[in-house]
Amino acid sequence: MRQNPERRAALVDAAVEVLAREGARGLTFRAVDTEAAVPNGTASNYFTSRDDLLNQVGRHIHVRLTPDPAEVSATLESPPSPEVVVEFMHALLGRLLKDRSGYLALMELRLEATRRPELRQELTGTIASNLDENIRFHLDSGLPGDSMTVVLLYLAMSGLVVEQLTLPEVLNQFPVDDVIAALVGRTLPPAQ
Repeated sequence: MRQNPERRAALVDAAVEVLAREGARGLTFRAVDTEAAVPNGTASNYFTSRDDLLNQVGRHIHVRLTPDPAEVSATLESPPSPEVVVEFMHALLGRLLKDRSGYLALMELRLEATRRPELRQELTGTIASNLDENIRFHLDSGLPGDSMTVVLLYLAMSGLVVEQLTLPEVLNQFPVDDVIAALVGRTLPPAQ
């Protein structure tokens, strides 16, 4: 297998774009090569199988969707409050809308994981680890709420992101800023 890390990353990014546009059935080595504008056969030199490619895409998507540490630090300059949580939820939605392909590819991987046990195991580990990290971050930052608060926000924001990326007109009558404010306000425990 080839070891050029930059080329591998470019191929994985190309696979994300193919997944988002064509779905899992359209993800072939040839489609990845075409998307990455490399010679045919390049992807097959970097990935042992389609399953290997899917697993690497699953790990890489979370890297693409990770927030900028400087933005996180800037948000944390304010004292922990429900308003800071709202700010984080807006940043999350903005990041996922900006990398629409990344999140759509993740949704495709989730669907494909229902048919591929190895991918399911890999994706479950990655997403569970991500959720654990979000819980740790929330609690360590002193933000209001507990572990269950983070789980509820995670589940609600996942639904909001799906709507915004797939059928945004469904929520036309509900401004997204109001939805996020209500979501956080109704999820956080009452102030003591």
